Amino acid sequence: MRLLLCEDEIELSNALVAILKHNNYSVDAVYDGQEALEYLEAENYDGVILDIMMPKVDGITVLKTIRKKGNNIPVILLTAKSEINDKVLGLDCGADDYLTKPFATKELLARIRSMTRRQTEITNTVLSFANITLDRANFELKSDKGSFRLANKEFQMLEMLMTNPKQLISTERFMEKIWGYDSEAEINVVWVYISYLRKKLSAISDKVQIKATRNMGYSLEEK
Repeated sequence: MRLLLCEDEIELSNALVAILKHNNYSVDAVYDGQEALEYLEAENYDGVILDIMMPKVDGITVLKTIRKKGNNIPVILLTAKSEINDKVLGLDCGADDYLTKPFATKELLARIRSMTRRQTEITNTVLSFANITLDRANFELKSDKGSFRLANKEFQMLEMLMTNPKQLISTERFMEKIWGYDSEAEINVVWVYISYLRKKLSAISDKVQIKATRNMGYSLEEK
């Protein structure tokens, strides 16, 4: 699951990124509201943690802007302010939740789980293709021949493929969506994870394959 963290306090941002990555979230961090809007234009995120008091464009304006554009991505607002009017304003502008600094790490993680769970409930919990299924709730890949619990990045890649069956997804798109714009990972990491998924698919299904199209990308196909 990929999150965008919009927090201008560098030390806090770095700490939150480390905590979120430790809990198997993929994270991009930005430090002002204008940058947040630019990143959100790509629509590559499952949720946003958005500080209200940010330079260039404040968090409330960021929230209003994306909601006006029809972007319903889940948003948790962060702020040092604790007045009830700020909470009401944020929620009225389309925030899904609100957290006042300072906050406990466990509470933030619980709020993220709740926020993304609600989003998952809106979409199909279980994806199906040919004779395989992928349960978004527990990362389980399954067929009548067996099952695997996928690692986080394996799950995200297969989710992309199963959400867009028979459609080419470029290596660059996988990198952008799962590893993030600022990742130091080499692009061949995509091939490595495709290899992991192919082995697991071949173990439980003789009807599904991940097809490579040279210099273009990968697609999920029926054999």
